[in-house]
Amino acid sequence: MKNVVFISPNFPTNYWQFCRELKNNGMNVLGIGDQPYDELGGGLKDSLTEYYKVGSLEDYDQVYRAVAFFIFKYGRIDWLESNNEYWLEQDARLRTDFHITSGFQTSDMPRIKYKSKMKEYYARVGIPTARYHLVEGLEDCRAFIAEVGYPVVVKPDNGVGAAHTYKLSCDQDLVRFLEEMPRDVPYIMEEFVHAEVNSYDAIIDADGEPMFETGNVTPMSIMDIVNDNDNSIYYIVKDLPEDTRAAGRAAVKSFGVKSRFVHFEFFRLTRDQEGLGKKGQVIGLEVNMRPCGGFTPDMINFAHSTNVYKIWADMIAFGRSDMPVGEHSFCAFAGRRDGKNFVLDHRALMEKYGPRMRMVDRIPDALSGAMGNQMYVATFPTREEMDAFYRDALECR
Repeated sequence: MKNVVFISPNFPTNYWQFCRELKNNGMNVLGIGDQPYDELGGGLKDSLTEYYKVGSLEDYDQVYRAVAFFIFKYGRIDWLESNNEYWLEQDARLRTDFHITSGFQTSDMPRIKYKSKMKEYYARVGIPTARYHLVEGLEDCRAFIAEVGYPVVVKPDNGVGAAHTYKLSCDQDLVRFLEEMPRDVPYIMEEFVHAEVNSYDAIIDADGEPMFETGNVTPMSIMDIVNDNDNSIYYIVKDLPEDTRAAGRAAVKSFGVKSRFVHFEFFRLTRDQEGLGKKGQVIGLEVNMRPCGGFTPDMINFAHSTNVYKIWADMIAFGRSDMPVGEHSFCAFAGRRDGKNFVLDHRALMEKYGPRMRMVDRIPDALSGAMGNQMYVATFPTREEMDAFYRDALECR
């Protein structure tokens, strides 16, 4: 029986399903989290062999001691995972310190966490990326902007999501950013890319081959959603475009991905852009060595009539999966922001689209910055029906 340590199995709230499928495959599932055991959901409790509560997951020593306890009690740990971007570096450090060889080690972190270092691995397989500059001060930034022009985008070189990401459109914006920029956080500056984000989402086996593939499209900039406190939309594609598939598979090989659920982001240009490509071309944005955030795994299941929690757990237990993939559809996410005067209120929207709804819930505060406050997830057989839903869900008076 394999021993699997799952870090923070209670958050996001849907991630307990990874633990359920691991248990169903005969794994010893050992959870480490900071939520009291009595507050865990019943499904998660039933999925765990044992749970170790720490005072804070941020305290490495506490988490280290939890893993050491599990090794003392259950023997060698075969897998350690959180599937969460926030904990990737800590996961790698724990694997390295305890000689758990089934995932990324500390030495792997620079190429998969630093946006500036990712670009080399895209270039190795011929995928272009935006020109960039590591921020130092006013003069070097101005020299870079003289080359690429305004606007530019600045963001932490090692950051999660769109947090602390800004679009600078003039010298005044630049000066203000440099005055407010944290001095202990390295920032990367990139030329602005006119594009929508298309992703490659896949479960990769131990040989670096895809067991399951799909993707999503984010028509609105997450940076703008966060900074403008706007509504949020994205959707799982009915069928993965071949150019996204090809770029995703090439990136998997270049980054050396094995035995992981991944979310790779690409720009699809919305107009010709000098130095990058023609309208419609796919270029590299960044890699994320974990599932797409929030409730996206559930949305993938709805879109493809399957169970990616099981496919991932099968990959760990057996190295393969016979989980079927069924009928395909678009799966749309609409995240409404509190305080907006929508034409269709909650009741009216549910009356019109109730049969299509798959999830309707409040979004946890920790995710609301990028996703809104009230979510609606619905499936549609055609793009036209999905577009009509988005108009109805987001139109304001």
